[in-house]
Amino acid sequence: MIVCGQRQGQLHLAINDVIDGAALWPLWGKLGWNDILQRYRRSLLGPLWLTASMAIMVVALGVIYAQIFKIALHDFMPFLCVGLLVWGFISSMLTEAGTLFTGAESYIKQIRLPYSVYVYRFIWAKIIIFAHNFVIYFGILLYFQIWPGGTALFAIPGFLLVVLNGALTSLYLGMVSARFRDIPQIVASVVQILFFLTPIMWKPELLGGNSVLMNLNPFYHIVELVRAPMLGQMPSAVNYGAVILITAANFLLAAAFFVRFRARISYWV
Repeated sequence: MIVCGQRQGQLHLAINDVIDGAALWPLWGKLGWNDILQRYRRSLLGPLWLTASMAIMVVALGVIYAQIFKIALHDFMPFLCVGLLVWGFISSMLTEAGTLFTGAESYIKQIRLPYSVYVYRFIWAKIIIFAHNFVIYFGILLYFQIWPGGTALFAIPGFLLVVLNGALTSLYLGMVSARFRDIPQIVASVVQILFFLTPIMWKPELLGGNSVLMNLNPFYHIVELVRAPMLGQMPSAVNYGAVILITAANFLLAAAFFVRFRARISYWV
């Protein structure tokens, strides 16, 4: 009975942490924006340097790989552009999640705030950067004179699912990384490998009869949930089903970690 009561108490504290953290949106909104300003302090273009480098990479890789794969540039460039934008958003959350709590050590040890505040702050900063880079997509549409139509609106719920999964994954990766400091290096290596295994710079059709293997790659489904609508196509039922299962797994994993180890975060950092 005592153990059951302790678990219920931990669950109640974890739920209140998430709710109270969300209510402090003016705080984590400013902190997230300040993180970007501090990173590009005294820089002439500021965060636009990210946009400029992304635009150069999209154009350079688009021209080269379209020639390598013998694909029309107007067909391959939008595919590559959206894929890189979404992948950049996902990979930045995964590779930087290790510093979610360790990077906020001074705040955690000096100010009593809900731990979820640091998750909201982290995700908000990534969304701002993604929004900056998103202008490249409009440039591609204008240059090639293509328009996805109303189907593009389906990218909104897809992006929200990506954000939710990013927040959940960042939460438990941030906690594990605070306890075991080698985790960020392992995650960075895995993400680099997954980039080449996921159809970002190449199309699934190039696999021919083996394209069905893409269904085994969870990141393909996550990317496709946003990329397909932005290219005027609807994601498949398999894409939606896979992402729903991934979201459920991430939610259970994040909830288990946060409820069980939330009180230890301040000691681990």
